[in-house]
Amino acid sequence: MFPLLPFPDPNEFAFFTLVMGRMAGLFSAIPLFGGKSVPARIKVVTIFTMTLLFYPMVRSGIPVLPTDSLSIGFLVLREALVGLSLGLLSQIIFSAVEFCGQLIGMQMGFTVATMFDPTMGTQVSIMSVLQNLLAMLLFMTMGMHHVFIRAIVESYSIVPAGSWHMSSGLLQFVISATTGIFILALKLAAPVMASLVAATVALGVMARSFPQMNIFMISFPLSIGLGLLVLGGTLLVFFHTLSSAFTDLSRQIPNLLKLLGP
Repeated sequence: MFPLLPFPDPNEFAFFTLVMGRMAGLFSAIPLFGGKSVPARIKVVTIFTMTLLFYPMVRSGIPVLPTDSLSIGFLVLREALVGLSLGLLSQIIFSAVEFCGQLIGMQMGFTVATMFDPTMGTQVSIMSVLQNLLAMLLFMTMGMHHVFIRAIVESYSIVPAGSWHMSSGLLQFVISATTGIFILALKLAAPVMASLVAATVALGVMARSFPQMNIFMISFPLSIGLGLLVLGGTLLVFFHTLSSAFTDLSRQIPNLLKLLGP
């Protein structure tokens, strides 16, 4: 049986609330679970269930917590920031995937064709949605959601409850991770972009050589067909680049936790 309910004393109940806050921060930012496509009721049930499962693993180091509601509220907010910080690491990669899709879609001529993305709540390019789904599939296949859930449990040995703080090292880490969005996006979009640029140059030469030919009408189906063909042919390269980025997350998480700790 879980030694949870009823709580022996108010201090344990307060610590349970802090654990739930850290778990809620992670599940509000991690891909698939944090999007608007997941109903709020399912999120609440999932967070509460995960807290019940992991609370016995971390309850051995319960600190002495304040008893007033205002102080507990501030501590819950700081705990949620720990989970959010971990979840944003994965969101950086998915932002690069979305930016890659926008670059490819713009060159393929899909700029005017947008659709609603329920995970972000905005209108994005069709190619962004497609590549985001592929990245989500790879994320779940590699078990990266298990890595983040395990990191929450291990974080209590590095970042005790209520010890989150902002530091210059954390800001530098966030800046360097954010700049990696553009580098990763260009790596993912490079094969399709290079082929479409070559096709555009070839069409420009044809337009100069055969002025009577309607190059404008030819360019649309050619760009879409060539882009999809190259994207399908380089899909393994796309997955390899993404898997390397996801693998780097396992090395970045311990560094991030050290910067979040006291």
